[in-house]
Amino acid sequence: MSTEEKTVRLTRTRRDRTDVSIILTAGALLIIGLVMSLSASSIQSAESTGSAFTLFLRQFAWVVLGCAALILGWRFDYRRLRVFSYALMPIIWIMLIMTLVMGRRIGGAVRWLEFGSFQIQASEIAKVAVIVFGADVLSRKMGKLNDWRHLLVPYLGSVGVTCLLVLLQPDFGTTVIIGVAALSVAYLAGADLRLVGGVTIGAVLLSIPIMLGAGYRRSRLLAFLSGGEDCLNTAYQTCQGLVALGSGKIFGLGLGSSRQKYQYLPNAHTDFIFAILGEETGLVGTLTVLVLFALLLVLGITAARRARDPFGFLVASGVTAWISIQVLINIGAVVGLLPITGVPLPLISFGGTSLLVSLAGLGLVASVARRGVRLPRRTES
Repeated sequence: MSTEEKTVRLTRTRRDRTDVSIILTAGALLIIGLVMSLSASSIQSAESTGSAFTLFLRQFAWVVLGCAALILGWRFDYRRLRVFSYALMPIIWIMLIMTLVMGRRIGGAVRWLEFGSFQIQASEIAKVAVIVFGADVLSRKMGKLNDWRHLLVPYLGSVGVTCLLVLLQPDFGTTVIIGVAALSVAYLAGADLRLVGGVTIGAVLLSIPIMLGAGYRRSRLLAFLSGGEDCLNTAYQTCQGLVALGSGKIFGLGLGSSRQKYQYLPNAHTDFIFAILGEETGLVGTLTVLVLFALLLVLGITAARRARDPFGFLVASGVTAWISIQVLINIGAVVGLLPITGVPLPLISFGGTSLLVSLAGLGLVASVARRGVRLPRRTES
């Protein structure tokens, strides 16, 4: 090969497929989630609606909408979101206030806005809204974030208002996810570690009395601190989840063969679907899901590193941090390493708004990857 040919090959760029890999990995998790939703929800669906497929069909409809959001986000130029970033927060605040005033109350919490037979959770939409808003604001302030005033106004102030409105529903788990994701974006934007650490410590100290103030949250925390000793009362859900995981052993009992879904394990198709996954598919199935989520994390980091601008870097980093944090909180609660917070497992758990927003967020990460810096083509010597 001549020197001129080598020079031409070195100047070419090879097509990066990180964006396609994100789509395919999300698709694999979606398929697993659909299968597990059908299995885990079948008993409750049959008892409440007369058909084992009613809840599954509802989830399938959300998957179709979510896939559309994923593809649209992938094809959409993420940089156009900057025009709407400042409008996102007032819109989210209005939706959260509407939820508090006229939302549907289920189990003591007001988290759903109803439009006929259609329900949405504004707190789920707030996750991606805070990240997009923060990415725009902080990318404009890079180099000034060591001054707490630039970090506080308007970013942390807006995040604080959002967290307060979500906490009033009450939804402590989602509040934690929004707060941690927001602080992650601030740190990645260049905010001083001591400043971010101080805000984090302050938030933790503030959250302790809030957690202990509600009876059910206090019971969950005490059950966690006791190591799950009271399996017939406060630690019942945790113990039943561990029974499900242990029953699956290496290869599981088989798809559809769960015993815990027969009303033994509360929220089997939502917050604790990972336990049903372990019971039916065993260690093989749970490790497969963990590997797919780890791959999604690596792909998200890759997309962020190759972003063409600070805004894209922060959007990809923020969404990746949010999804990863939520996975850790959900699985940590199921296996007894964290208190139960009631957050769903992304792309796997039953739930429409959470699924739709998670896929839309991953679509934005794929959009950043699609328009990212390409790597030089490898050449032969």
